[in-house]
Amino acid sequence: MGVKQVVKGNFATAVAAKLARVDVVPAYPITPSTLFPEQISQYVADGEMDAELLLTESEHSAMSAAIGASAAGARVATSTASQGLKLMSEMLFIASGMRLPIVVAVGNRALSAPINIWADHSDTMAERDSGWMQFYAENNQAALDLMLMAFKIAEDHRVMLPAMVGLDAFVLTHTMEGVDVPLQEEVDEFLPPYKPIYTLDPEKPMTFGSFGTPAHYMEFKYRQWEAIKNAREVIDEVFAEFERKFGRKYEKVSEYMTEDAHIIFLTMGSVSGTARAAVDKLRERGIKAGVAKITVFRPFPFERIREVAKKAKVLAVLDRAVSYGFAGPVFGDVSGALANEKERPMLMNFIIGLGGRDITFSDFDEMAGISMKALESGKVEEPVHWINLRKELLERGA
Repeated sequence: MGVKQVVKGNFATAVAAKLARVDVVPAYPITPSTLFPEQISQYVADGEMDAELLLTESEHSAMSAAIGASAAGARVATSTASQGLKLMSEMLFIASGMRLPIVVAVGNRALSAPINIWADHSDTMAERDSGWMQFYAENNQAALDLMLMAFKIAEDHRVMLPAMVGLDAFVLTHTMEGVDVPLQEEVDEFLPPYKPIYTLDPEKPMTFGSFGTPAHYMEFKYRQWEAIKNAREVIDEVFAEFERKFGRKYEKVSEYMTEDAHIIFLTMGSVSGTARAAVDKLRERGIKAGVAKITVFRPFPFERIREVAKKAKVLAVLDRAVSYGFAGPVFGDVSGALANEKERPMLMNFIIGLGGRDITFSDFDEMAGISMKALESGKVEEPVHWINLRKELLERGA
């Protein structure tokens, strides 16, 4: 059943691309995701991977090349982060609109300005409406596994949409962890060769991404809407098959100590492990807390969020990004999911860990305290709270 390797998160996603027998990897390096194309380059040079590594002049060009290769019937993967994902943004919408199952490993990194290379989710959150599926890894094992599953989900003919797998910058991309790497023959059984519905073929000419007039455009968009709805069922099927095959369980939203919890922290990404440990400490002090971790953010797991919310008195949503003038983006989606529920918990939003700032047990103590105060008073005075701000910097005008 495979071998155990101690690897960085970027290496884990590159291993997944190799195991998936990816045909084309268009690449442009950017911190903290550069190790992905470097490792792919090594695999190709050593003859371990039969793939075309295309070194492009920008991230925009990398995604453009990915679109062309995928439209021609190739299995395609690449990696990027932060400003690189932004430079790809125009092409992300085109990839989705053309229904191309490209998979991208994103080293989740803060956006400029000011320039910052550390972890938060502002880059992928800004692309949540691009029509791409979004998966978030808690650790390096999940980074590898979600990459493999992303290909199978994206290439399912009920879906045919691209997917990105987020792994937090440096916390995962550059941290060594033990990872179970499956054998090639096991992956081959789980992930068969890509069979596109349509391909670019000189013998059978057709147009991809053609001009869409008002008479036709809306129906194209509705088909995308249907496809990402279909992905909900396909994700469940693939997660279940992966567990049967490899023994590791994945859920759209997983829970820890939620059955009797008064406060449930809703997390995404690497902070989830810290959250579970913090909940253990809060429980020792008599505070009934729990954790629900989102792994699948797009398509949004409406039903699972509603199930979690029914258990909570306070649902404390942690966001490592902010939608300026509103709140955190995850908080906005959670609020929408619960809008028509007759009974729902108090909703609290905590902006935390931006630009790679450490998220500590004391931060969870603070969030629990704010949540308990709302619970005791019976009302939410202010739903959005920024956690662990350095007041001395604010006073100096930073």
